[in-house]
Amino acid sequence: MMKSKSHQMILTMCVGAMLMAMNVVLSSSIFSIPVPGGHLYLNDIVICTAAILLDPITAFMVGGVGAFLGDLFFYPTPMFVSLVTHGVQAVVISLLSHRVLKKHPVVASGIGVTLGAIINVVGYSLGRAFLYSTPEYAWVKLPYQILQAGVGAVVGMLLVFVFGVKKLYDKTMKIPQNP
Repeated sequence: MMKSKSHQMILTMCVGAMLMAMNVVLSSSIFSIPVPGGHLYLNDIVICTAAILLDPITAFMVGGVGAFLGDLFFYPTPMFVSLVTHGVQAVVISLLSHRVLKKHPVVASGIGVTLGAIINVVGYSLGRAFLYSTPEYAWVKLPYQILQAGVGAVVGMLLVFVFGVKKLYDKTMKIPQNP
């Protein structure tokens, strides 16, 4: 079956919407791990996975807007911190995954998720210090924020490159060329 550009755009929107919904659900305390001072959320896995697969704009929508909506529904205080931090994180990962070292996508994505994890940790640490008017709260959460970002980066890379999500995505999105 031949897929047109509009068909591909619809598929991209559907994949983006599905990943955004997963981000929102994984932003809830239902799917989190309680830790001192809050929760460890699993939505970083979806954000890293989406950013490796998708273009920067769709990655921003999944990462930034998805995290924003998750916070809006479940815990609104840090929603703008989530929008900016996860949005920038997703864009950086996507840009590096798609535009740097094109012959080495695993290396490019590895660099991307590493920088994305740093953006995540720094963004949330500064955001917490500002929102709660105390740097001490950011320090308490720092080890857990590093763990959350690291788990998201590693599991996202494993899903995409080891467990075949990228192959499935590329097969689904491929537009055959006319002979």
